[in-house]
Amino acid sequence: MLYGTCEPGENSPYGLDWIRKHMPKFEYPLNWGSRTYVMGVINLTPDSFSGDGLVINPNWLPAVLEQARRFVGAGADILDIGGESTRPGAQLVTADEEMGHVQPAVQLIVKEGLDVLLSIDTYKASVAEAALQAGAHWINDVWGLRADPEMAAVAARHGVPVILMHNRLTPTNTELRERLGGHYVGVHYQNLLEDVKRELLECVGIAHAAGIPDDRIILDPGLGFGKTVEQSMELIDRLNEIRALGYPVLLGPSRKSFIGYTLNLPPDQRVEGTSAAVAVGITRGANIVRVHDVEAIVRVVRMTDAILRHRQE
Repeated sequence: MLYGTCEPGENSPYGLDWIRKHMPKFEYPLNWGSRTYVMGVINLTPDSFSGDGLVINPNWLPAVLEQARRFVGAGADILDIGGESTRPGAQLVTADEEMGHVQPAVQLIVKEGLDVLLSIDTYKASVAEAALQAGAHWINDVWGLRADPEMAAVAARHGVPVILMHNRLTPTNTELRERLGGHYVGVHYQNLLEDVKRELLECVGIAHAAGIPDDRIILDPGLGFGKTVEQSMELIDRLNEIRALGYPVLLGPSRKSFIGYTLNLPPDQRVEGTSAAVAVGITRGANIVRVHDVEAIVRVVRMTDAILRHRQE
């Protein structure tokens, strides 16, 4: 059982007195294996591959709160708040720019008091620190603590869970198509599953060295991040081998290019492909699925869970 805890620190704009009165310490037990948890994407980027970036609207903060309410109402357990796109060819964002988007968004959702965990999707330690101070519960690092040497220390100091994603993203292996977006070609692995597992365990080693215990670690195979279409699909099919490492596993197939290139569909038409990937991923051991289309995928998750529980009874 994993607990996400939240008591924003002295830098919270609402102050500890407000927090204690309105938001007592938040404990959320995730009972791994009892059901699949759904993480909804809150995208605060102007150039998201999925076309759902909220900051393109000048009045974007109310849109953040509206989407958060809608996702929670639809059944999301976790909201993943990100301020920099990780799509191939995306524009780099400074830490200050990223912080300027994610910190007020976290603060607003915290003030609303929604019954949901908040994850900060960043690989920058300063952004993670600001989001945790504002009330976020988790860190979701697409570089698995390898991009910023201070990130592991931030997670350890706050005692929060951290999602470690496998990532071999390089611009030289990227192919861009206007309708379908970017995908990776010619990515070489000696042995896909063994290489991914070994490199994920290297990230775990970084976490351990900083004092992050095993019950605060979640693994993500990083679909599409330095993987071809075929490699991403193989990772879903063999996800149980990642799960066998002994850590909870997050799967993030939502609207990704391996779906688009398989079905010849743009990002906003990939919900059925996402649903198939989610259902198969759950049968292979996924504990959390990270998605854009929360309402539809919650239904897929609940139905898949019901079928699997029936089989186990």
